[in-house]
Amino acid sequence: MELTLERVDKIVGPETHLYPLDLTLAPRAVTVLLGATQAGKTTLMRLMAGLDAPSHGLVRVDGKDVTGMPVRERNVAMVYQQFINYPSMSVFDNIASPLKLRGDKSIANRVQELAAKLHIEPFLKRLPAELSGGQQQRVALARALAKNAPLMLLDEPLVNLDYKLREELRDELTQLFAAGDSTVVYATTEPTEALLLGGYTAVMDAGELLQYGPTADVFHKPKSIRVARAFSDPPMNLIEGNAASLGVSLPAGVQLSVPLPAASTANLTIGVRASALHITQRPGDVALPGKVELAEISGSDTFVHVETAVGELVAQLTGVHFFDLGSNITLYLHPAQVYVFDASGALLVAPTRGMT
Repeated sequence: MELTLERVDKIVGPETHLYPLDLTLAPRAVTVLLGATQAGKTTLMRLMAGLDAPSHGLVRVDGKDVTGMPVRERNVAMVYQQFINYPSMSVFDNIASPLKLRGDKSIANRVQELAAKLHIEPFLKRLPAELSGGQQQRVALARALAKNAPLMLLDEPLVNLDYKLREELRDELTQLFAAGDSTVVYATTEPTEALLLGGYTAVMDAGELLQYGPTADVFHKPKSIRVARAFSDPPMNLIEGNAASLGVSLPAGVQLSVPLPAASTANLTIGVRASALHITQRPGDVALPGKVELAEISGSDTFVHVETAVGELVAQLTGVHFFDLGSNITLYLHPAQVYVFDASGALLVAPTRGMT
């Protein structure tokens, strides 16, 4: 199924919830809608589903105009944060309901398979009210997967689950999506989730579609500072700089040898991902001395906030490290690992792929 949006927007009273955008989803692939809360992700998904009509523009499915077609007339599966299950039906029957409607002959096997993958197999005989919120969310997700609709819309479906279970289910969902024929749209606020799930990513901010394309391309070549900020966790370090004869000049006389386009503006912004900063010097690295302001251990990584001459930087270090607050530390950065944005915020230079 090919879903195309042509100059669609959504205006409610004096407020614009979604600015005009064009988008054609890659068929039978996963597209992640990535953006902060109120970026416009849910509004866009409701237009895709037919729950709402756009204020302007067209929605097409396989070339056919379905802009005014209500959701009940479309073959769409949806799971939202506010999960919905049939309260009087068992978990088994909730999951089986779309299979029964289309006369599937292997209902029990399919229900058991989905329940096992989503870790709800022990609850198949229970009613939804007897489950926790996270378990009910997984029931709704299983029913949507069982429907195997041409278009599947998932609005932060794992948000109510604990960290460990989210990690496990992301892997399962990736396999389930790959095995199906659905065009999947998956909304999330987490850049990591987009990298794990998305064949394609659409980055949204304040009701605008900023960039759409293969996930790796959008991550490695964000077209603007706004995209880079949205697709970085922790947020990308941003440093004010100027074009110089040998590349880029940063505060305190720090020089980065970065080849710039001939028509580069004088005022630049340098973007550095936290993972590009190290505490061990490598050939070609530039030293950035500073003092530790904060050190946070998260999972198997340590995030160190360092006040340097070029500004406060956050470094993501692999492993568990301990630093005394106020202690001296030197961060190292290779010039090939920086992003350069012009005065308008547009990307001029992206890091060399393959550098670590």
